[in-house]
Amino acid sequence: MTLPILPASAFKAPTVLLSGAVDYAMYKDFRQQFEPAHEQDLVVIELSTLGGDPEVARMMGEDVRYHSEMNPEKRYVFLGKAAIYSAGTTFMSFFAKSNRYLTRGTRLMIHERKMDKHLHVQGPLTTCVAAVKATLHEIETSIAIQNEGFANLILGSSVTMEDVLQRAPANWYLEAEEARGLGLIEAVL
Repeated sequence: MTLPILPASAFKAPTVLLSGAVDYAMYKDFRQQFEPAHEQDLVVIELSTLGGDPEVARMMGEDVRYHSEMNPEKRYVFLGKAAIYSAGTTFMSFFAKSNRYLTRGTRLMIHERKMDKHLHVQGPLTTCVAAVKATLHEIETSIAIQNEGFANLILGSSVTMEDVLQRAPANWYLEAEEARGLGLIEAVL
């Protein structure tokens, strides 16, 4: 079923308004605004962010995914405003392409997850091997989670996984019209 493109008037009073760092404070704010929204047929979630915690973005995204699946008669729509960087793009990836909108001039930024960890190897050799393997497993799992998000983001677009994996390490910035042209979003308002 193809959903109609929403007119700008549908975004006049978003149900959920979020801005700032994607963190646990944002998640709390999101939940407080999102819970009462289930009475509405159209739930617009507006976001502007320079990024933050990708796991918090995934938590918010899973809430949207879950409610979208449980209430298929309702429409949950993403509206990105000004800057949707990093974790904001991760959150957007949980919305179906037909439910992703950006305002004019908005920039998306897609990048790989980052890690800042020091590995200090000291002690019995078997313990050293375990510590190194644990860090390697953490990196491998983070890459798998990252790539799941990339796959969701590009689903239904002309962007390939190879494109994302090539551009993401250097922070891939896209203007709203470019994102629309690539099929990453439905429309620009």
